[in-house]
Amino acid sequence: MSAHLRNSIFFLLISSCTFLLLSLTVTAAEPVKRPNILFLFSDDQRADALAAYDNPHIQTPNLDQLVKSGFSFRNAFCMGSIHGAVCQPSRAMLNSGRSLYHVPMDLKGVITLPQLMKQAGYETFGTGKWHNNRDSFQKSFTTGTAAFIGGMSNHLQVPVVDLKDGQFTNKRIGEKFSSELFVDATVEFLKQQPAEKPFYAYVAFTAPHDPRMPPESAMKAYENNVPPLPKNFMPQHPFNNGWLTGRDEALTGWPRQPDIVREQLAEYYGMITHMDSQIGRILQTLKDRKLDENTIVIFSSDHGLALGSHGLLGKQNLYEHSMKSPLIFQGPGIPANKSSDALVYLYDIFPTVCDLTQIQVPAGVEGSDLAPIWRGKTDRVRDTLFTTYEDLMRAVRDDRWKLIRYPQINKTQLFDLKTDPHELQDLSEHPEQQERIKKMLADLKQWQKKTDDKQPLTSDHPKPESIDLTGRKRKPDQHQPDWIVEKYFNSE
Repeated sequence: MSAHLRNSIFFLLISSCTFLLLSLTVTAAEPVKRPNILFLFSDDQRADALAAYDNPHIQTPNLDQLVKSGFSFRNAFCMGSIHGAVCQPSRAMLNSGRSLYHVPMDLKGVITLPQLMKQAGYETFGTGKWHNNRDSFQKSFTTGTAAFIGGMSNHLQVPVVDLKDGQFTNKRIGEKFSSELFVDATVEFLKQQPAEKPFYAYVAFTAPHDPRMPPESAMKAYENNVPPLPKNFMPQHPFNNGWLTGRDEALTGWPRQPDIVREQLAEYYGMITHMDSQIGRILQTLKDRKLDENTIVIFSSDHGLALGSHGLLGKQNLYEHSMKSPLIFQGPGIPANKSSDALVYLYDIFPTVCDLTQIQVPAGVEGSDLAPIWRGKTDRVRDTLFTTYEDLMRAVRDDRWKLIRYPQINKTQLFDLKTDPHELQDLSEHPEQQERIKKMLADLKQWQKKTDDKQPLTSDHPKPESIDLTGRKRKPDQHQPDWIVEKYFNSE
């Protein structure tokens, strides 16, 4: 080999190595941009309270667009509650990734999802309802505007506070309807957020939680189109489930009057329609700032609501209408207009966000990453799902069958959700179902063991099953506006 040829080869090798080193240097200096996370979280919204989910009686154009451009989980559940304010434990589980009996309600000693994001370099912003103590909000967010540290309020008189430089400031009563107040704060945050800084924005509405007092503009769609009764409407619940006279259940009298339930349902839909219009403002701001190309939008709710189903109004029961929530993921890498019937919990959102942002899941998180479902790697993350309420109810379900146990009255219900999705035909007394009931009770006990639920499923001294609430006296809570008190309490 000639000296000239050797020198040429040597020069080419040196040039190739130099180019490779320069390429590696550029790559190291330009890390992959992490996606923003916008988490929209409503309050008390049934899973079927979306037009895109086969409900022609409600108007939700912006949420419908999220459904069309994103991936929906049609069997997403709150695990349950240890007390009547189901909103609080639902949010504790959501923000910790932990199951009900493994998380304190004030999130003390637990790393929260926004706290983890903040530690990973994200700007974390919070607005709206935070039902889990001031300290946990303080440790979770870099900044906050119009944060409501509480459970419920009149939507025109929400007590809010800001978080700045780690301290709460500007304590005040909101001067706008709750949904507008929280969206104003979010839009302002998005307008000021540097494009190069990844953010996690948590927007927790208080709508459509009662008082159901939508602005008049949102009610126009329902003035001449009052929604029909739920398919499982009943004048009263057929037996005493242990929670028939709580605050939520007393928002109208017994027996439930069809016209009144339809009016309340219209007001509930009006609250959602108004919230939807405000969500549209947030989504438009993302587009205007070209942030939508790198933002993953999540929409969900803390649980559902009965609103006449099974003769109930609230969320203190384990029927599908009260424990199930809408859940949508939309953004880069997520397939459009697709859905899954996999059994998922709201606390699965925590590890799923970790996957999407490439952040390691911390110890103690019990939820399952849902992203492999829309990536086609699996069709489920669990075979059965467990729900629970106080010491009064326990339930387990699979893809088709659902069993509810009422320990205080030693009662069991069994539903075939494939043929009876509205849970109207109790099959628990059918002889051919006894082996199934035995197996599902074993599954239920296994879930109790796994989640450290100590509640016995049988009472030695059961309470009476029968009850009749006809004519029972009711009192409004202090948050209801005068017109609701006059319409639904004083008119009886």
